[in-house]
Amino acid sequence: MLVKSAVLNEMGAARPYAISRPLTIDELELDPPGYGEVLVKVAAAGLCHSDLSVINGDRPRPTPMALGHEAAGVVHGLGPGVSGLVEGDHVVMVFVPSCGECLPCAEGRPALCEPGAAANGAGTLLSGERRIRRAGVPINHHLGVSAFSEYVTVSRRSLVRIDKSLPLDEAALFGCAVLTGVGAVVNTAKVPAGATVAVVGLGGVGLAALLGAIAAGAARVVAVDLAEDKLAFARELGATDTFNATSASCVADLRGATNGGVDFALEMAGSVRAMDLAYAVTRRGGTTVTAGLPPPSANFSFPQVNLVAEERTIKGSYVGACVPIRDVPRYIALYQRGRLPVDRLLSARIKLEQINEGFDNLHEGKAIRQVVVF
Repeated sequence: MLVKSAVLNEMGAARPYAISRPLTIDELELDPPGYGEVLVKVAAAGLCHSDLSVINGDRPRPTPMALGHEAAGVVHGLGPGVSGLVEGDHVVMVFVPSCGECLPCAEGRPALCEPGAAANGAGTLLSGERRIRRAGVPINHHLGVSAFSEYVTVSRRSLVRIDKSLPLDEAALFGCAVLTGVGAVVNTAKVPAGATVAVVGLGGVGLAALLGAIAAGAARVVAVDLAEDKLAFARELGATDTFNATSASCVADLRGATNGGVDFALEMAGSVRAMDLAYAVTRRGGTTVTAGLPPPSANFSFPQVNLVAEERTIKGSYVGACVPIRDVPRYIALYQRGRLPVDRLLSARIKLEQINEGFDNLHEGKAIRQVVVF
């Protein structure tokens, strides 16, 4: 079938993207699902910094590539060997397909699936196949999803069936921002009730982490960012304290306000400066978690003696260390009970044709989560 999709032809285009147009809206040929694959009619797809980092070249991927990885839609067709889904089911797409057989999957850590990571790096589905073409030439898949498209063919292992009562534009956020942000709090940091938490970087993932810390029962939730409007929004969401990272006294002020630092500091900006700050505001015996994705060349250094003498812990968190089939329904249930108001992160609904302008807004910090609605 023919589908309209947003394709990145080359990384590193000059900004503003509204002028350089790194994403072109093309008509692509989409193959039907193969064994273990599903055809999904995309309802909504979020614009995420992980997409932006491919556009600007910070996260190199093979091009041309059909972008988009945070999405929800409706099952439209099933390939052979698919179980647990029927046509008409609503699904959230997860950007790391899990094979279920490698060692990380066997250990209950599907976010670290080795075949899934290899397929994502190569621009294929979990099967190793490419199901999209332009004028007969294969186009690479983005993280097994390529959701900036009217329809997608994806691995069954990239899908989680969800409650049909949840609006699909809101459901899209659960595929990345919520899984990554809330998961970093509850799965990686394992924040207990009454703890003190700082979130450094208030993009969609960071604000989802802030909501996760509140839902987990943290007694004090500190928000840190460069932008005053984001800090004001964090206060609206329930942050107990806010600090502007541009202040020369930010670290000292935060440590002073929290009696020597926080129990858990979560770095969500994907920058070394943010990670330095997060480590600096973590108390003795505390834990620093990073879920940000800086360029591969970025290096973080820290005084090793502190790690030992202060019994510090530094942990990475990928996709919120999630088990999608467990966590997506749990987080949706929390949202439906009013405990996790992630709909407040949805800042704009846009058309596919506005996608380049949307990424300008994301880069400039003018939006939290924009969603392409089909």
